[in-house]
Amino acid sequence: MTTEIAKPATRKRKKAAPKTFKAAYDILKTNAAELQQQEEPDIDNLMTTVEESIAAYRVCETRINAVQQALNAAFAEEQTITSTDD
Repeated sequence: MTTEIAKPATRKRKKAAPKTFKAAYDILKTNAAELQQQEEPDIDNLMTTVEESIAAYRVCETRINAVQQALNAAFAEEQTITSTDD
């Protein structure tokens, strides 16, 4: 009779929130790939992965919104300059 010894769960350490869009996007890509490749869910690390992904998503969302606002302001300014030149 062979007895399998259960390995202790290896928990991921919670990382600090990313500071840049690229770092946050890389976290989202990595976490999504890890979740897709799992044959069985890694419940021990699921909350850490979800919390890390939420923090990364918020960084991306904030950066995208800031860029969108800057583009809107730039285009509004361009329209104002163009319409005054006419």
